[in-house]
Amino acid sequence: MSRRLPPLKSVRSFEAAARLGSVKKAAEELFVTPSAISHQIKSLEGFLGIDLFRRARRRVLLTPAGERYLESVTQALDEIDLATRRLMAAPSSGAVNISVAPSFLTRWLVPRVREFQDLYPDIELRLSPNSESIDFGWSDIDMAIYFGTGDWAGVESYFLHGAILVPVCSPGFLADKPPIEHPDQLSKQVLIDVSTRPTEWDAFLAHFGVKRPKRGKRLGFSNTSLAVGAAMEDLGIALADRHLIGREVKYGQLVLPIDIEMDYGQGFYLVYQEGRQLSEGMQAFFDWVMTEIAAERDDNPTTPDKTRNAN
Repeated sequence: MSRRLPPLKSVRSFEAAARLGSVKKAAEELFVTPSAISHQIKSLEGFLGIDLFRRARRRVLLTPAGERYLESVTQALDEIDLATRRLMAAPSSGAVNISVAPSFLTRWLVPRVREFQDLYPDIELRLSPNSESIDFGWSDIDMAIYFGTGDWAGVESYFLHGAILVPVCSPGFLADKPPIEHPDQLSKQVLIDVSTRPTEWDAFLAHFGVKRPKRGKRLGFSNTSLAVGAAMEDLGIALADRHLIGREVKYGQLVLPIDIEMDYGQGFYLVYQEGRQLSEGMQAFFDWVMTEIAAERDDNPTTPDKTRNAN
């Protein structure tokens, strides 16, 4: 049976005018004249045999039938939009849109992207920083790396590594200072806070039986990357995930003023929509990330084994 569909141009004009409450604004959005919008709406009403709007001065108001129709039309246009963006983003499964927790993106993933490109030159990674959960059903994001406890609904989640907090600073910051041999000595240094986690240093010191002075030396930044960057510039001591500062430690940009650590109780997970069949690009990224993480665990036997949580 053939579908009975109105002209798409008329549907778009109706949706824009209804959403914006104005023929003029709809015309500006669709780059046509107001008379063209009015003509398309009248054409759609003629096709349906139903009035969709009540005309009022300077505004258009939906009739009850128009309100019902708008709800269905909006959902249909959203699905067309999503399908189109997904197809344009990866016409041959060679592009993967990935949302990544900012600290993992800047400190772990970006330094390794060239390695992925060398292995998979035909696959394009489109990376974006994001700390929020993704509604995969209404997004063009294919995969994401979340930070949390792994208990998200509607996704397949694969554990990458837990967050192990350690104090870090530059070698220059320690120059001409007595060695730090006890956690209590940390509290007397300039401690770099992350504004979104203002009690992190307090919890870290308390883990070792130390209370942070209320008037201790403090410096604050909006995120972990900036805090670690400040530590590299001799400004103080920051807290960082041991897994995410390995390269800086290896090349002598960062040191641990005292080798103590605290399990944060959360970690990073690679996730994608539950039940989704992986494209060629998604599978390549999945395999590469898990291989890199496994190699890190081999280098550090104290790291927990890989686990998988399917929610």
